[in-house]
Amino acid sequence: MTDNSQKMSYHIGEAKGQVQEKANNIMDKASDAAQLAKESMQEAGQQIKAKAQGVADVVKDATGMNK
Repeated sequence: MTDNSQKMSYHIGEAKGQVQEKANNIMDKASDAAQLAKESMQEAGQQIKAKAQGVADVVKDATGMNK
């Protein structure tokens, strides 16, 4: 009976380790995705800022405020 109990404990430990490893992998992927999203949003913000500045310059030129 002890042999079966030891085998069962071993298999439970193995399963627990596999679940923990998979959970860590999922968390790593989620973290990577969040970082990529953050970088994409920052890049989009910079592009919008540059376009807004370009529009402001055009308006200033058109109204003579850029002299």
